[in-house]
Amino acid sequence: MKRIFAFSLFSTFILTMGCATNPLTGKSTLALVDNSSIFPTAFQQYDAFLKENKVVTGTADAKRVESVGIKIKQAAEKWLAAIGHSNYLKDYQWEYRLVEDKAVNAWCMPGGKIVVYTGILPVTKDEAGLATVMGHEVAHALLNHGQQRMSAGIIQQAGAAGVGLAVGEKNEQTQALAMTAYGAGSQMFGMLPFSRKHESEADKIGLILMAIAGYNPEAAVPFWERMGAASGGQAPPEFMSTHPSHNTRVTNLTKWIPEAKAEAAKYGVVFK
Repeated sequence: MKRIFAFSLFSTFILTMGCATNPLTGKSTLALVDNSSIFPTAFQQYDAFLKENKVVTGTADAKRVESVGIKIKQAAEKWLAAIGHSNYLKDYQWEYRLVEDKAVNAWCMPGGKIVVYTGILPVTKDEAGLATVMGHEVAHALLNHGQQRMSAGIIQQAGAAGVGLAVGEKNEQTQALAMTAYGAGSQMFGMLPFSRKHESEADKIGLILMAIAGYNPEAAVPFWERMGAASGGQAPPEFMSTHPSHNTRVTNLTKWIPEAKAEAAKYGVVFK
């Protein structure tokens, strides 16, 4: 019992101290691992990835990826400067690469390292569609979602250790059942909702970024409709997924479009 009580005090301390406030949302977020540790590792992994994959250069598509990426970066800089956080991006090392891969995907590592796969270009169709994707991925980085996922993983592991302590004197079968239940429960009711929340946050912030960058946020809706069609209805039920359903995304984005336009108007970007 004393061990469990001590573990609970330690966990409470970790949760209390390991938080940061994100300037774009004003929300307190998990930050058990500092970006000063995350960024260098992310940069190394990015470089290794580029060496192991075919990077497309010099083509119209590759130039478009870089051009849109720069505009999204500049939008982020404008927004953060306007709210008094110009230094927020000081450790970012922006890079935008198109990689030959049939996967319908794109990603942005912590610190601004972006990859777009050629497989998603037929779905993006145009610059506005590409801006939807890149705005979303950059938003993940700006919101420190990588940091939060790592922090949540630490807490999940700590929880498993706590369960282990609680049932440590039980028989092996009871211990195994307890750990299995904890693993399934923490994933279903903790990690998956956490991930879906991140996706929705990135959708909203990404919408604002693309609008400030000069791309009509209304273009995000048909893009996600095309993504839904491209998936062929193979996505798992939303409650079992790391992502919101395409219908949920479209509904939310439609609701957020006026807010994105209003934010862009502060920077002189007006849409008809």
